[in-house]
Amino acid sequence: MSHTTEDNLKSLGITLPQAPAPAANYVPYTITGNLVFISGQLPLVDGKLQMTGHVGDNVTVEQAAGQARLCAVNLIAQLKAACDGELSRVNRVVKLGGFVACTSEFANQPEVMNGASDLMVEVFGDAGRHARFAVGTNALPRGTVVEVEGLFEIA
Repeated sequence: MSHTTEDNLKSLGITLPQAPAPAANYVPYTITGNLVFISGQLPLVDGKLQMTGHVGDNVTVEQAAGQARLCAVNLIAQLKAACDGELSRVNRVVKLGGFVACTSEFANQPEVMNGASDLMVEVFGDAGRHARFAVGTNALPRGTVVEVEGLFEIA
């Protein structure tokens, strides 16, 4: 018996939050054809950032990867809203983009982004394997450690 996306979320102990509202003048997602472009998501829980800082200074790679995983949970919440509550409409995760606030010497952005990428595979199986970028920057909105955006194909 194959597991559904909702089953996978449940087995991971994840209850999706309400899709976070945009923080400025933009929309949380745009649908064109069978593609959903989701705006960058922050690691918010109950509307609050869980951590601020820079990897390589006051944040470890493991902590930052956990923050990327929270971003991915919020991406999936936005995706569910875009699919009118039906995650079964998701055909595949096409691409994730990740921004990591870090020191200029830090070079392990891919390891941080694995927090988001691993969750996509855990939730969507092989359809969760995706193209990706992971870049470092000196600052992110609200002082967050990580921001992740996504592109998804839906039915």
